Amino acid sequence: MGQSTFQGPVRSLNGLYTQGPGTVVPLTAATLTVDPATHGGRLIFVNVATTTITLPAVNVTADPATSGPGSDPNTLNNQGVVYTFFIATTATAIKIRTTSSTPGDLFVGGLISGKDAVLTAGGTATFVPNGSSNDVISMAGTTTGGIAGSYITVVAVAANKYLVQGVLIGSGTLATPFADS
Repeated sequence: MGQSTFQGPVRSLNGLYTQGPGTVVPLTAATLTVDPATHGGRLIFVNVATTTITLPAVNVTADPATSGPGSDPNTLNNQGVVYTFFIATTATAIKIRTTSSTPGDLFVGGLISGKDAVLTAGGTATFVPNGSSNDVISMAGTTTGGIAGSYITVVAVAANKYLVQGVLIGSGTLATPFADS
């Protein structure tokens, strides 16, 4: 099926939803670079324990003046693209990283980490990237989360900024999953 584009707001009086096998993209490779056309707006089903997932550089450029009336359907602007990762197999070493270069794309937002014994001390924690250098989310399946059932949503929101939200399931003394490349 061809790709459709719309100009202006899209309104549905009865709701919009996606369904079918194309809405879930399985990840079974040791490395993957995600892209808007293949992975944007879909659930990325991470079914490997070790992988490095690289996000595309955030591109907020405007449509060229030659694009005609309305937006250019072939624009490279990826602002607003949403990537949702579901960790189906407990992580050994899963990384979600940006294509960082100075100043590079950084994470903003935060992740909530929890462990199955939430009634004990240290059962949940909120981790926030530092805003100046954190461009990697690293999950080890223990203290930094990544136990099966964890999920992360990443949205390209502005130049050099990816908004990250999600819930990581971990064990032991919970620690930040955010790191520098």
